[in-house]
Amino acid sequence: MTTLEVLIDPTGAAERGSDTTLSPRPGTLAGLRVGLLDNTKPNATTLLEALGEALRRRHGVGAVTMYTKDYFGTPVKDELRDEIVRECDVVVTAVGDCGSCSAATVQDGIIFERHGLPAVSIVSDSFLLSGQAMASLQGFPGYDFLAARHPIASLSADELAGRADELMAGVERILGAEVTA
Repeated sequence: MTTLEVLIDPTGAAERGSDTTLSPRPGTLAGLRVGLLDNTKPNATTLLEALGEALRRRHGVGAVTMYTKDYFGTPVKDELRDEIVRECDVVVTAVGDCGSCSAATVQDGIIFERHGLPAVSIVSDSFLLSGQAMASLQGFPGYDFLAARHPIASLSADELAGRADELMAGVERILGAEVTA
């Protein structure tokens, strides 16, 4: 006689199903409110500030607001997510430069997309596979996110500005924004 055991998926993936719908893209970023979600990793703030400045310069975005997560290795908390969704038109989240923070950064982007906010997630290219695994686990295997050249944490402000310049075309592509300046 065979006894069958019920297996429970601790990730909850079966309950989420697949939702690969992106939020509508704005087409232009001019005048929009941009949220920058800092996951507290070293140099995340500086990289995001450089991206915010580039978005102001290239697209004439309106307000650029920095938000900070409590912990880099877990997804954005519901309260902070709701605040960002209320206050912003698009969001950029960074930086995933280790396994757990890369997975959480990609998950954050997917969370925002599923709450109607176009999002760009940035991870280090050394942890691309971690981000892809999280996207698959979240039921969004084709989720488009950016992989910055590793390292990030040890770079100077000038080097981070260079990384931001390298990432800008990807940010524009993912957000569906045309360059206006």
